[in-house]
Amino acid sequence: MTDMPAAGPALSDWMTVRPEWIDFNGHLNMAYYNVLFDEGIDDIYHLMGFGAEYARTRGMTTYVADFRVRYLRELHDGDRVRCSVQLLDHDAKRFHSFQELYHEDGWLAATGEALTLHIDMSGPRVAPMPDDIAAKMAVLQTAHDKLPRPAGVGLPMGIVRKG
Repeated sequence: MTDMPAAGPALSDWMTVRPEWIDFNGHLNMAYYNVLFDEGIDDIYHLMGFGAEYARTRGMTTYVADFRVRYLRELHDGDRVRCSVQLLDHDAKRFHSFQELYHEDGWLAATGEALTLHIDMSGPRVAPMPDDIAAKMAVLQTAHDKLPRPAGVGLPMGIVRKG
């Protein structure tokens, strides 16, 4: 995993598309784009203070409340991809992020937009982030506020009718 670049979103390590993820159409099944996005954000969760250790030692974690994927280009068995993560907004209990899945050749395969909740696992219930985590989120937010807003954020979904 890499730390946040000074001038860009946080980047995951490289991940490889596995043969068992390929569907009968010969490309990556849609469910596994979500796996790649999930593994990608897990890889940079240390920047926010989250992850398995946080859940184990502090009894808190994150749950995704909403996740939207745009499939832009097919991925195939053996393709190597990397996930970028940009923090768009956050408050005491939630954060809004945007992810991009890039092929090692530089092209964009998919985007994902998430609203994630901070969870006290004793409930489970949505709960405010502890002060140290809130401070890490603020640092990341300040860095990511300098980035342009991604073009795919907040796109509506529906059938466009021609007048």
